[in-house]
Amino acid sequence: MNFKNIGIIGGGQLGKMMVLEGKKLGLHFNILDPSHDCPASSIADQHIIGNFYDQEKIQSLAEISDVITYEFEHIDADMLVELEKQGHRIYPSPSTLKIIQNKYEQKNFLQKYGLSVPKFQKVVSIEDIDRATEEYGFPLILKSCKGGYDGKGNYVIKTKGDIKKAYGNLGGSHRDLMIEAYIPFKMEISVLIARGITGEMKIYPLAENIHENNILKTTIAPARVRRETEEKAHKLALKTMEILKGIGIFCIEMFVDQEDNLFINEIAPRTHNSGHYTIEGCSTSQFYQHLRGILGLPLGDTSLVKEAVMINLLGEEGYVGKTKVTGVEKALALSGVYVHIYGKTDTKPNRKMGHATIVDTNVASALKKADYVRDILKIISED
Repeated sequence: MNFKNIGIIGGGQLGKMMVLEGKKLGLHFNILDPSHDCPASSIADQHIIGNFYDQEKIQSLAEISDVITYEFEHIDADMLVELEKQGHRIYPSPSTLKIIQNKYEQKNFLQKYGLSVPKFQKVVSIEDIDRATEEYGFPLILKSCKGGYDGKGNYVIKTKGDIKKAYGNLGGSHRDLMIEAYIPFKMEISVLIARGITGEMKIYPLAENIHENNILKTTIAPARVRRETEEKAHKLALKTMEILKGIGIFCIEMFVDQEDNLFINEIAPRTHNSGHYTIEGCSTSQFYQHLRGILGLPLGDTSLVKEAVMINLLGEEGYVGKTKVTGVEKALALSGVYVHIYGKTDTKPNRKMGHATIVDTNVASALKKADYVRDILKIISED
């Protein structure tokens, strides 16, 4: 344990949960975030207020930290490359981050190594989209190469009439765009995998993800798939991690088509929303595991303690303003229910404000409780 000061770029809920786990090891945390009241601000040892592309502030974070990590990928990777050259320890490495930041380069990299991805191509002009419709058919997906999350930066093109609108909405010739064939999937899954500095790897049980309006609604662990599908997903994740040489936790999202073929959708070089179930559901949470990985400690046991369902708690429609949470008492009256409120001071519709995890002896029972908890736990505003 030579590293005591951990720098995190980002002070959102992922950073907050990492700090909470790291305090068990006696670690100190410095965060960089533009918001003075971000979720992690109340428990971080030091908070540098600045945006994620402020090179001076990032340099300041590096100077007071033994190791730097990040809670999301939309940050100044070029600055991190320079810091690494200066001798600062940054995990996952900036070179890995740069591959993943650009969705087109990410898909290119994966395809180069023979990993299964949907068909894709670069878009230089609107004519490229027209040509792609001839090859891929409809629907297909136009994506911004950089940025975007929870469906932002994506546009589903269903007919020729959608092309012009999609191209304009995503910035047209002013943005780097790509087009991707639509996979008629029967399920979305994710694999959490950890790799330590020594190359040791540990993989978590396969998780099944249900989205609504492009936002994760429910995660089920273990995923309701055949054993052969789980084994294929684990092999694909292990090969991906070996190629990327990632350090820490990575989340690899995949589509399962009607024939149980797997396609990598996206990779997150960090802890992930679909891994929140590991806090109560697994022997080692994804946050504790990430810290073990970047500190060179032995990786922890990833087995399920109990089957689990995680539901996101989103800001309710029609409510904007100071956060008010209702229904906590009723939710916590149920056995196996764990509520996490992130501490965001203001709510708005569909903002991720917290999550609840239900652990039980089987998924069916946990899902019933999850439906009840979703009905009673509400994030509204004080007004």
